[in-house]
Amino acid sequence: MRRKETKNLAITAIFVAIFLLQTLIPNIGYIRILPTLPAITTIPLTVSIYSLLMGPIAGTFFGIFWGIARMVQAYTQPGDIVSLMLFQNFVIAVIPSVLAGLFPGLIGKLTAKKKNSIKEVSYTVAGAVTSLTNTVFVILLTSLVFMGNSAKLLGHLGSFTQGTPLITALIIALGLNGLVEAVFTAIVTPIIVTPLNKVLRRVG
Repeated sequence: MRRKETKNLAITAIFVAIFLLQTLIPNIGYIRILPTLPAITTIPLTVSIYSLLMGPIAGTFFGIFWGIARMVQAYTQPGDIVSLMLFQNFVIAVIPSVLAGLFPGLIGKLTAKKKNSIKEVSYTVAGAVTSLTNTVFVILLTSLVFMGNSAKLLGHLGSFTQGTPLITALIIALGLNGLVEAVFTAIVTPIIVTPLNKVLRRVG
């Protein structure tokens, strides 16, 4: 039991270190394409891999860590005005991150005893789900939070008229980022998780 706890603690420490590097070093965790819009983030890949390796509970806590870090970053060093407006809100910053940490762990748990080919497909699905969960819930929660005061946010999302529904503007402005993140995470997750699982089984 002590050996397993030590192994889990070591894995968590490694992933926290990777996460901090992604957060603190420019163009590793957040790749900025358009200066006025939120960056494409590679952090869902880290969250997906950790949750698949450690399970849904650990993944949820990692998601909480991500959400709080995202909110702190919005207050201390926001990369753009939209991120500042969105992620200074606790609900928008934390809830999508928590769910993004929970869902891949649940997928991994449900397919843990399946044959290897099914597991690899599930890792791909889990990677896509992690990114899409983050994007979809950020869009939905933002549209709810800013429902009564959308004009200011609309002005920073792009050239939208005042009559444009906020959720439509968010889907157009943030949707492409979300799709790129989802494809990237879906492709890379099984490439990393499959050999890591084999190594971890050997070390007990």
